[in-house]
Amino acid sequence: MRKLLLIIIITLSFQTFAVSQNFRTHIVKQGETVESIAKQYQVTAFDIYALNPDAKKKLGANDVLIIPNLKGGTNEKVETRQLIGYETHKVKRKETLYSISKEYNIEIADIKENNKQLYSENLRKGDKIRIPKYKTVVSNVSVKENTLKKYTVQPKEGKWRIAYKFGLTVPELVALNPNMGEVLQPGDEINVPNLQTKEEKTVEPNYNYYEVLPKEGFYRLKVKLGLTEDQLEALNPGIKESGLKEGMVIKVPHNVSVGNIEGTVENTNLTKSLKNLKTKRLALLLPFKLDKIDVDSVQESKDIIKNDKLLSVTLDFYSGVKMALDSAKQLGISTNLKVFDTQNQSAEISNILSKNDFSTYDAVIGPIMVAHFDRVASELKRDNIPAISPLMKPTVNYDNVFQTIPNEDFLVNAMINYVKADSLRSNVIVVSDGANRKTSDHIKAMIPSASQVFSKRTKEGKDANYISAADLTSAFKSGKNYVFLETNNAGLVLNVVSSLNSMTTRDRQLILVTTNKTDAFDYEHLSNFHLSNLKFHYPSIYKPFDSEKPNGFIKQYKKEYGVDPNKYAVRGFDLTLDVLLRLSSDDDLYKASTNDVETEYLENKFRYAKKLLGGYYNESVYILQYTPELTIEEAKR
Repeated sequence: MRKLLLIIIITLSFQTFAVSQNFRTHIVKQGETVESIAKQYQVTAFDIYALNPDAKKKLGANDVLIIPNLKGGTNEKVETRQLIGYETHKVKRKETLYSISKEYNIEIADIKENNKQLYSENLRKGDKIRIPKYKTVVSNVSVKENTLKKYTVQPKEGKWRIAYKFGLTVPELVALNPNMGEVLQPGDEINVPNLQTKEEKTVEPNYNYYEVLPKEGFYRLKVKLGLTEDQLEALNPGIKESGLKEGMVIKVPHNVSVGNIEGTVENTNLTKSLKNLKTKRLALLLPFKLDKIDVDSVQESKDIIKNDKLLSVTLDFYSGVKMALDSAKQLGISTNLKVFDTQNQSAEISNILSKNDFSTYDAVIGPIMVAHFDRVASELKRDNIPAISPLMKPTVNYDNVFQTIPNEDFLVNAMINYVKADSLRSNVIVVSDGANRKTSDHIKAMIPSASQVFSKRTKEGKDANYISAADLTSAFKSGKNYVFLETNNAGLVLNVVSSLNSMTTRDRQLILVTTNKTDAFDYEHLSNFHLSNLKFHYPSIYKPFDSEKPNGFIKQYKKEYGVDPNKYAVRGFDLTLDVLLRLSSDDDLYKASTNDVETEYLENKFRYAKKLLGGYYNESVYILQYTPELTIEEAKR
């Protein structure tokens, strides 16, 4: 029961219900029952049992109960004791606490409570102790109908929907239901406030909903959602008085994106805010496939590594992880790293999970493969241990999952927003084939002034994958023109890029962009000079770094391994160092991953957004461009 109290107190963090409910605690005295305690606090026995299920089995002195706090209801007479003073008793020979309690008609616990030394010392002849004196007070109290009630979960209802419906934060809903599962199922019965039907809120399909993150105030929501305090108050009456609370679900307009920060966020240098320097426990699950490598045969091992792409990626990534541990150590961060070989086998994943306790780890990185990662993340969510997907996008969306690879739609919108920010001073044209018409329409919806041009069709109605010069010329204007090219076809790319290069004039600047740099833009017959002339822009999850420029990591990596690090080695370094720095800058990875914290390293940057129905997603991308020097660099305004 004390463990239940600890869980609820931590979860609630002294928060209150939005319907003016809060909790108090009660230490059970000898002789008290659930019914007498319920009358004392003007609640019902049902309320107490709902929050303290163990009380049904056994209720003993000094047990701690959680009591919901409400007033009002029907009147009943309740007898309570009131302390009116003390008298002194000098202990005689052979007297015991039991005999003294009987003499004064009080409980032994009452004597100890007023003579603290008796908790650790024995009663001795000649001791002078205080005996409390009570009087019985009969008073009328109002006993409310059940403060809580049982609610049956409906189809498609999750925690946030029910929390919003009953005016709770998500942590408060969890506190009311200590045994509630991670995912609610239709038909589950849970505890909720006993509101009248008219007091329950309705989730409206024409609105979006947002779960307030830790430490978020009205200013941060204005930056993130673009809504002022007054606008939020108009949609959510009462939040100005109650304030914003972690886990509170608020209503926002349907066109507001609830995961993204509008505008830019300055990079955060976490090395300047290290405050949690206790040794970090990390687990790394990678497919080393040691069961298939004969360490006694050097040549055979080399052949396996050379021909097994997954193993090669694993070893490169691991080399970056090791470098990150060394860099963190120089900053005073010690790491206890446990490495597991998943062998890229489901059976070995099950073996690792059954034989190891991950509940004390700060974070787990891996596995690499999606199916294996999903299995591990599912196990780790029981203890709320962060599961970090390093190289692929998981299919599960548990609250403990960190997806480090941004989603495609975020890359698309990042590129569109980059152009949109300059659209008032420029002209926008969208060129696409039939297969990418959906993307073209999406760009048009976000930039209504944009013109759309589609590739020609054959007599049979199929894509001919070319654009006539007249189609493009008629869409251009003097000054700056952004041209989106959305296609997977190399022939259309070659056709459009060649045409655009011939149409650039002194009065007409053409800038080529795409929301998805497919392999078609790497076509062997496509000139990089042409792409450079058009200042080709595209979104990317990482940026290339110049290995010729002075860099401590590259220098140390060459010294250690004799070669330049590839993108997987850099990824292992960037990701692991970011995890360690975040863990050292706050109490845990969740608190260190609010989406106003953006970090950047060699090739990768990270800014996580907590989804309402899921975990943490990296929403930090690069906009890259081809330069006149035929290099690829991050685009700057």
